[in-house]
Amino acid sequence: MAGLSCGIVGLPNVGKSTLFNALTRKMAAAANYPFCTIDPNIGIVDVPDPRLQVLSDMSHSKKIIPATVTFVDIAGLVKGASEGQGLGNKFLTNIRDTDAIVHVVRCFEDPDVIHVAGVVDPISDIEIINTELILSDLQMAENIASRAEKQAKGKKELQATVDILKKAEAHLDQGLPLRTLAVTDEEKELLSIYPFLTNKKVLYATNVDEASLPSMENEFVKKVREYAEKEGNSVVPICAKLEEEVAQLSESEAKEFLQTLGLEETGLNRLIKESFRILDLITYITAGEIETRAWTIKKGMNAQQSAGKIHSDIEKGFIRAEVVAYEDMLAYKGRAGAKEQGKARSEGKEYIVKDGDVILFYHN
Repeated sequence: MAGLSCGIVGLPNVGKSTLFNALTRKMAAAANYPFCTIDPNIGIVDVPDPRLQVLSDMSHSKKIIPATVTFVDIAGLVKGASEGQGLGNKFLTNIRDTDAIVHVVRCFEDPDVIHVAGVVDPISDIEIINTELILSDLQMAENIASRAEKQAKGKKELQATVDILKKAEAHLDQGLPLRTLAVTDEEKELLSIYPFLTNKKVLYATNVDEASLPSMENEFVKKVREYAEKEGNSVVPICAKLEEEVAQLSESEAKEFLQTLGLEETGLNRLIKESFRILDLITYITAGEIETRAWTIKKGMNAQQSAGKIHSDIEKGFIRAEVVAYEDMLAYKGRAGAKEQGKARSEGKEYIVKDGDVILFYHN
C-alpha cells in the first residue's frame, strides 16, 4: 500500500463530482444529469502535514514528499446497479480495489438540482447504495463459496474457508452488510482475503448547502449520524460547493476565506484525517538533504516492518532505527541537537513506530 485509497460513491446528483473536483483540484465533468462520470476519475491528493515543511527547513531538503490519498470517483450508482442497471457492475469493481468507501449523501434541498428519487431522503439514499453493495457481495460470496466447496473435497484445510463464506452468504442474504457480521479472529482473517465491498469501512460525507454553514448540521445530517452510529461508521459534514470555491484559491486566501465563514479547516482536511483514523493509519517521517518524506503505515507496525515501506532491502538488512519524536526535533532544532540532549533513541526491530517519529534506519 503506497498510501490510502478511498472510493467515492453516492447516487447521481448528490455532489460527488463537485466534491471530487475540490479534492483534487482537477475538473471532472460535473453536470446536472446522471452518468456524466463514466470511467472512474482518479485523483491523488497530498495529506496536509505542516511538520514536513518545518523538518525540511531544518534539514535543508531539496524536496518534500507528503503522504498521499488516492480518491476514486465512481459514477453515480442507481437502483439495480448490481444487476448491471445504469452502468452497474463495472463501477462496483472499481470500488473493490479501495481501502475505504466515502459515501456522499445529499443533505440539502435545492429545486434546481434534480434528485433521482424526486425527494431528498438521505437514509433512503444510503439504503439504495447499501443494497446494491450487498447484492454485489452476495453474488461474489456465492461464486467463491461454490468454487471453494469443490476444492475442499480434496483439501480438508479449506473447510474453514467454506464455512465462513457460507456464513457470510447467509448474512448478506438477510440484507445485512458484512461489517455487521460477528466473526472470530480466525474467520476475520479468512474473509479479509476477499475484497468484499460491505466489509470496508464507510465514511459518510454529508453534503450540506451554504445555509447550514458554519455548523454544517441540519435535520438531514442528524439522521445520517444516527444511522452511521448504529453501523459503527463515521460522518464528516462537508459543503461540496464551498470546497470547490476554496480549491480555486491560494493557501493564504483559502485560510482567510474559511475564517470569514467561521471554519477552521477545509472539509478535505477533515475527510483525510478521518480516513486515516478509521483505517488506523499513521505517518512517520524521514528527513535529510535529499528529501523530507512522510510514509504511511498501519498503527502498531514495528520498526523493521516500517522500514520495508521505504525498501524491502532495508527491512531485510535492518540493524536499528534512530528515532527522534517530532516535538524533540522542534525543541532541540534538529537531530544533532536532540542527540546532544539524549533525545535520539536507538530502537530495535520490535519497536512500535508512533505518528510523527522522525527515523533514520541503519541497515546492511
